[in-house]
Amino acid sequence: MATVAAESKPKAVSRVNRFDSPWFNPKLVIGIVMLVLVGFSGIIGDQLWDPTLARVASSPLDLPPPWCPSTIAGVPICTSENVGTWDHPLGTESNGRDMLAVLLTGSPRSLRVGLIAATVGMVIGVILGCIAGFMGGTVDRVITTISDSWITIPSLAVLIVISAFVRQISAETMAILISLFAWPGPTRLIRAQVLTLRERGYIRMARLSGASTLDVIFGEMMPNMLPYIAASFTGNVSGAILASTGLEALGLGPTRIPTLGMTIFYANQKAAVIRGMTWWYVLPILVLALIFTNLFNIATGLDEVANPRLRGLNTKE
Repeated sequence: MATVAAESKPKAVSRVNRFDSPWFNPKLVIGIVMLVLVGFSGIIGDQLWDPTLARVASSPLDLPPPWCPSTIAGVPICTSENVGTWDHPLGTESNGRDMLAVLLTGSPRSLRVGLIAATVGMVIGVILGCIAGFMGGTVDRVITTISDSWITIPSLAVLIVISAFVRQISAETMAILISLFAWPGPTRLIRAQVLTLRERGYIRMARLSGASTLDVIFGEMMPNMLPYIAASFTGNVSGAILASTGLEALGLGPTRIPTLGMTIFYANQKAAVIRGMTWWYVLPILVLALIFTNLFNIATGLDEVANPRLRGLNTKE
C-alpha cells in the first residue's frame, strides 16, 4: 500500500531561478543595462569629461595612466619617458588624444555601427524569411537559393575591397556596407520558424476565418517569433561590430572620428606594443570584450525566454 501511495504521489516541480516574467531575468537585464550605458557613454561623458580631448593634438603625447606601474615582476607594463598625470587618468596616445575621451566618444560609435547594420539586415531577413516560409513553392526556392549563395561570399574580403575604394567613409556608411552581408542568417532563421508555425492549428483557423496574410504573419506568428528574432539580432550586432572593428584595425574605417577599431589601428601603426604603451591598445580591447560579453548575456537571456527548460523548470520524479 505504501508503494502504491508513493507511486500515486504527484511529481514535485522545482522552481529554481524562476521569475515572475521570463523577460526579467538577470542575464537579460544586466546585458541590456550595460549596453545602454555604453550607448549613452558619449552623452554621460560630455557631462563628466571634456569631449574635445578626443581630438588630435589636444593633449600631451604618450602619457601613461598615473596608476599604471611601469613593470610588474620585471615585465614592462606601462613604459614611457613621460610621467602620467591625473589630468589624463587613462593616459594619452601618440596623436595627442586623451584615452578616456577617446573611449567615451568611440564606444557608442562602434556600438551604433553594429546596431544599424544588424537592424537593416534583420528587417530584410524578416521580410524575406516570412515571404519564403509562408508562400513556399517557387518563391521559397528562389529566396532560399539566393540567401544560401550569398552567405558563401567572403564578406570580409569584399568589404575590404569596397572600403579601399571609398575615400571618405563614415560610421553610417560602414554600417550600410556591413548590412549587405547581415541578412542571409536571419532570412534562414525566420523561414524555418514560419514553416513550423504555419502548420499550427491556430494559424490554420486564422487563415480559414479569412484573415489576411499580413494579419496572420504579424498578428499570429510574429509574437511567437520575437525571442528568436531578438536572439538573432544580438548575434548580428556582435558580427557587425566584429566586422567593423576588423576593417578599422586595417585602417579602412572613419579617420576623422574616434572609434575602438581605429584606436587599435593607430596603436599598431605607432608600434604601441613594442614601445610598451599597453594602455593604448588594451583599453579599447577591454571595452570591446565588455560589449561582446553583454551581447552574449542578452542572447542567453533570450534563450531562457524562448526555452522554459533553461529557466530551471525541471520536474523531479
